[in-house]
Amino acid sequence: MGFRENLKAELAYKDMLVKELAALSGVNKRTIDNYLREDGSLPSVEAAVSIAGVLGITVEKLVRGDAEFPEKSSVMAPDIRSIVKFLEELDERDRTIVFNLVKSLKQMEDSDRSKDSKSRFRKT
Repeated sequence: MGFRENLKAELAYKDMLVKELAALSGVNKRTIDNYLREDGSLPSVEAAVSIAGVLGITVEKLVRGDAEFPEKSSVMAPDIRSIVKFLEELDERDRTIVFNLVKSLKQMEDSDRSKDSKSRFRKT
């Protein structure tokens, strides 16, 4: 992914509007809109540093994405990243409840898969 795709993904992950990013970064909204267009330009170094700082990521991640740096961070689907973001906002008790719920769902899914594979094995 390139700068445009990474910027779009980060804005979605942070649930941030372009006008919010513009206000916080000091980069004009129309300029950011231009970065997000299919045929848009790339930012100056100063703009990229400012935008990355507001988004709480490195310029390298903004420009190259996680795929270029798999040793530094794992690549997660946007919905998983959103779930993690929500979990971080919960207190420890609620996180434990959610953890146990997800663990139970996973165990049920594993059990169902095991039953399916055993029944397919018997039919052959």
